[in-house]
Amino acid sequence: MIAYITVGADDIARAKLFYSAFLPALNYELEEGTEGLSYALPVESGQSVAPPEFYVKPTFDGRPASAGNGAMVAFEARSQEQVRDLHSAALAAGGSDEGQPGFRALYGPNFYVGYLRDPQGNKIALFSSDPNEPGRDD
Repeated sequence: MIAYITVGADDIARAKLFYSAFLPALNYELEEGTEGLSYALPVESGQSVAPPEFYVKPTFDGRPASAGNGAMVAFEARSQEQVRDLHSAALAAGGSDEGQPGFRALYGPNFYVGYLRDPQGNKIALFSSDPNEPGRDD
């Protein structure tokens, strides 16, 4: 199980605007600290953490942050409508479009996804694969 994911950011304020446009709608709660942003799912009673946590932080070595070529973080939405809404909100909050929400021929018939880049260039996917919603071939 993945415990946490960290992406680098040179401008934490811009990153906060971007990620706070959609992560709270996916139940992630924000904690800000001197080391950057921590987004975590609520912890149930008796649970130590609710992975995966998502961190946005300056780099440890002090050099500029960079996006990984081929790296992507995907967040699961509850519905196709939520994918569209959150994709739009993230664009309005400083993200750039990397692929409008919709079905992709390479994936299953119910995999609905939109792609973004955060202000630093990290690639983000918002997806839903609810079999109770219309699929690509419906």
